Amino acid sequence: MEQESHVSELQKPSISNAADISVISFYFVVVIGVGLWSMCRINRGTVGGYFLAGRNMAWWPIGASLFASNIGSGHFVGLAGTGAANGLAVAGFEWNAMFIVLLLGWLFVPVYLTAGVITMPQYLKKRFGGRRIRLYLSILSLLMYIFTKISVDMFSGAVFIQQALGWNIYVAVIALLFITTIYTVTGGLAALMYTDTVQTFVMIGGAFILMGFAFNEVGGYQGLFDKYMNALPSQTRSPAPSLYNISASCYMPREDSFHMIRDAVSSDLPWPAVILGLSINSLWYWCSDQVIVQRCLAGKNLTHVKAGCILCGYLKLLPMFLMVMPGMISRILYPDEIACVVPEECQRICGTDVGCSNIAYPKLVVSLMPSGLRGLLLAVMLAALMSSLASIFNSSGTLFTMDIYNRLRPQARDKELLIVGRVWILLLVGVSIAWIPLVQASQGGQLFDYIQSISSYLAPPIAAIFLLGVFVKRVNEQGAFWGMISGLAIGMARMIPEFVYGTGSCLFPGTCPRLICGVHYLYFAVILFFATAAIVMGLSLCTSPIPDKHLHRLVFSLRHSKEERIDLDTEEEEEANKRETARQRHQEQAEMAAAENGELKHVMEVEGPKAAPSHSWVSQCVGWFCGLGTGSQEQAEPSSDEKTEEMQRAMDITEHPTWSTVVNINAVIMMALSMFLWGYYA
Repeated sequence: MEQESHVSELQKPSISNAADISVISFYFVVVIGVGLWSMCRINRGTVGGYFLAGRNMAWWPIGASLFASNIGSGHFVGLAGTGAANGLAVAGFEWNAMFIVLLLGWLFVPVYLTAGVITMPQYLKKRFGGRRIRLYLSILSLLMYIFTKISVDMFSGAVFIQQALGWNIYVAVIALLFITTIYTVTGGLAALMYTDTVQTFVMIGGAFILMGFAFNEVGGYQGLFDKYMNALPSQTRSPAPSLYNISASCYMPREDSFHMIRDAVSSDLPWPAVILGLSINSLWYWCSDQVIVQRCLAGKNLTHVKAGCILCGYLKLLPMFLMVMPGMISRILYPDEIACVVPEECQRICGTDVGCSNIAYPKLVVSLMPSGLRGLLLAVMLAALMSSLASIFNSSGTLFTMDIYNRLRPQARDKELLIVGRVWILLLVGVSIAWIPLVQASQGGQLFDYIQSISSYLAPPIAAIFLLGVFVKRVNEQGAFWGMISGLAIGMARMIPEFVYGTGSCLFPGTCPRLICGVHYLYFAVILFFATAAIVMGLSLCTSPIPDKHLHRLVFSLRHSKEERIDLDTEEEEEANKRETARQRHQEQAEMAAAENGELKHVMEVEGPKAAPSHSWVSQCVGWFCGLGTGSQEQAEPSSDEKTEEMQRAMDITEHPTWSTVVNINAVIMMALSMFLWGYYA
């Protein structure tokens, strides 16, 4: 009877009072209001307006949106869960980004701006020519969104809602996706970046409040360090079921729990792998991933982009204190649940038998926070989930529309492209939901390790191509393409066996052969990166180089070049223009022939004079809401001169000397602060 009552207590909704529901409702009203306000500010009826927010964003929404897009519910659940299981070292994933985000603003974005691109595959197409690299990267990026981002965020957000409301995990996912998809599909990047700014304040404010409650409950900062090493589940103090021979390492906190720099061979996060392997994954994510770079391309000018990167870097200091340490406190306060080790107990507590560390942060929220503030923290998790999901949806729609569909239908108008981008988002959601069960069981139930392991198998070849493409003129299309293909083959040779055999857990070690899975995933990322780079350079040196006339403003050394660039993709654009001209000519000829045959006259006699189409107020509202326009409000296609003028403005990377100095000084200060913290917790 006691066990049954405990089960029902765990499943009882924790957020069901008027105060919590009022706070959550108010949060949604604010977010929707900001979204509608931003939709009125930006022309969403053009590709540049919908996908790049009119290229008119200031530094503060850029920085806030970079942070909010990165910090999803996967971070609250994953960082806190891994912190509860293994200690402080997981914060290195966040602090490493403080250096890489500066590379984005100072080295990569200037080249992307002068290249005049909207998507990262589009940049590779201009840089190397041909069609296969652009198509390959588009498809791989969309797959990585499903494997490492969308499904992870949906799962982690649903874990929280499951704990708070007692909903079925898939019901929670569908409810969240419905809300997120609405304002992603309708609002475009401008709505996302302004709502991201609001949600950044909500996330940070709510997380600070929970951190205060958690530290107060555990006895302060020193109490965390004094009590964590004794946070053991009660099952380990009594004889465990005879079916399992449980090793102490499965439930004892690690001896190096409070060290950021850990043993290079035997630890869970070896320090050379964290410094090198993690930097490679971060290089892919922060400097070449569409979700992140798209926010920078929307900036007013390069100085605003750099300032936004610095703001994001400062905000990345916070996850150690707002997520990792509260996760460790959660283990101290609720060891039987967070540190459970007997599979039957874990299944009863959180629904999976590989461990319950992922519920560390949700458990704190529903157990420590008073009414009203619990609702605020649920709003925090919803903010994290929806901001990162919405960012991914918008960027994946951009990739599919501009790099895949636009290639299949080069004559497609802006309106058609915008509709296709929105429909693609809906399809992507369905595929991601189907992937959630695999996320739930991977990497011993530690969500953040799952994210980083998948990135380590797929991302290093992309990072190598972008790094070499931006900084080494000698790299050509043959080297880049076959380097990416070879890198993918090597990465899949590790990833597929790991999923087939399973990663296992402490209690049930995986059966993947040591030769394949024995190398730490971050060390594997280093090997994969340098193997790809070697293949790229070797093939490039054995084949003809790309002349400089095709590389002006496409590589870092030529970013200030004033020479005319002859794009390698000009031939494809000319073919598209010829097809469009032929289509229009064919349509005109058909209309003339029909008029000559009297068909048009017959139609006029039967139907009467053709009046201008009238639109009901419903269709007009729908058209405005989706940014497509109806009737007299339909937005005309920008003229070629207007497009040229906008492109020239976007490609300008000149900076005001005073403000350039200010952002440079701030960058130095941020790096010094980061190095101090790394040293302090080393």
